[in-house]
Amino acid sequence: MEAAYVFRVAVRLDPPDATVDPDRFETTMELAASEPGTDGWLFFRERLWRGEIGDDPSFRKLAEERLGVAPAASVEVVAADFRELRTNQAYLDALTDAIAADLTRFNADSVDEVLHKYLGSSVHVRGE
Repeated sequence: MEAAYVFRVAVRLDPPDATVDPDRFETTMELAASEPGTDGWLFFRERLWRGEIGDDPSFRKLAEERLGVAPAASVEVVAADFRELRTNQAYLDALTDAIAADLTRFNADSVDEVLHKYLGSSVHVRGE
């Protein structure tokens, strides 16, 4: 099973001893999705709401950590947007099974409601 959360992030460079042009660029960042039922699998519930990032400042800090930006670096993630959960059918099936096993955790009546509540319509299933 393979799946990744895909984000568009904007990064700004502000080196103390140089000038850069452009000082801002955008790139795509993929974060591997944990297997349903394992530690970290609820990333979508903790970070997303209706297909958008729920807490932008907190997510930008997480993105900097995942990108390996040191706290004192002159590099900063200044914007981030959720694009999609990119997955295969096996992962999506496992995810829906894990959600269905505990709908009360998501305060929802159906798996489709959960997926829409957190991921919006941003699930992209690719062939095996």
